Amino acid sequence: MRDSQENIPFALRQFTPAQLREALRKMHLIRLFEEGAEESYMRGLIHGTMHLSIGQEASAVATCMELTDADKITSTHRGHGHCIAKGADVGRMFAEFFGKETGYCHGRGGSMHIADVKTGNLGANGIVGGGLPIAVGAALTAKRLGREEVTVCFFGDGANNEGAFHEALNMAAIWKLPVIFVCENNRYGMSTSAAYATAVKNIADRAPAYAMPGVTVDGNDFSAVAEALHEAIARARAGEGPSLVENLTYRWRGHSKSDRNRYRTKDEIEEWMGRDPIARFRAELIAHGVLDEAGAEAVEAEARAAVAAGIEFARQSPAPGVGDVTKFVHAEAAA
Repeated sequence: MRDSQENIPFALRQFTPAQLREALRKMHLIRLFEEGAEESYMRGLIHGTMHLSIGQEASAVATCMELTDADKITSTHRGHGHCIAKGADVGRMFAEFFGKETGYCHGRGGSMHIADVKTGNLGANGIVGGGLPIAVGAALTAKRLGREEVTVCFFGDGANNEGAFHEALNMAAIWKLPVIFVCENNRYGMSTSAAYATAVKNIADRAPAYAMPGVTVDGNDFSAVAEALHEAIARARAGEGPSLVENLTYRWRGHSKSDRNRYRTKDEIEEWMGRDPIARFRAELIAHGVLDEAGAEAVEAEARAAVAAGIEFARQSPAPGVGDVTKFVHAEAAA
């Protein structure tokens, strides 16, 4: 009996069937949302650019599995998945993309600046490494106020060579702050390979320099990510300080919509598409009897319907008035 339990992936032992089903739904929701956003961009409904995380869905959802609304996250320019994993409404997200008043930032922020304080999402950030010091500040606040809240800081491999990375990890370790640094290593910072730009083999290898645990896991393996975060969150809540988790993953699309993908090969992209985190997690749930084929198809259909409804909500929502162009630039004084 013990051996059979050990052969069951961590996530299937840790979470209920309902939680696992919801996790699969969110993974589908992230991908379908981004595919919908991409299509809307091509049709001229969205202006500017966007940074898609298609192929990285397991990292976002598994990382947030044990977080509550009281727990905080900071995100990156590639943050749509983090928003959805933390509970964001896709209708309001699409409205933000479309520049509508019903968006999370009333249409003023767009793709890279969605925040939702009610669910603990302190916001995406267009500055590489910009979320690192913010996460440390949030964790410091929780510790000073005696709360059991933790903060998860998402950042990409490109940010690990920024000064903010080293400053944030050092400060968090000195003060034993309840923060988990989650590096989504998708192999490229824009067009620069992480292997070319970073001296150590794994970014998690930098953790010992700041007296904290560091672990590198397969970021396309939902259960592996969930287990690493389970341990890091428990450590943070117990007052033992920060951890560094590196999720090895891959973005199927370019850095942004203007990326011509000349720095990587078609074979490399196709190889990583063969490691599709959604297909892997879906197959795992079916293999262990959590879902059957019909149930899995129903989960995807739910997500597809939610995305279609979200796009329609955004299309029908009002645009900000010209007279309100400066509204929300500054905080309004309390009445």
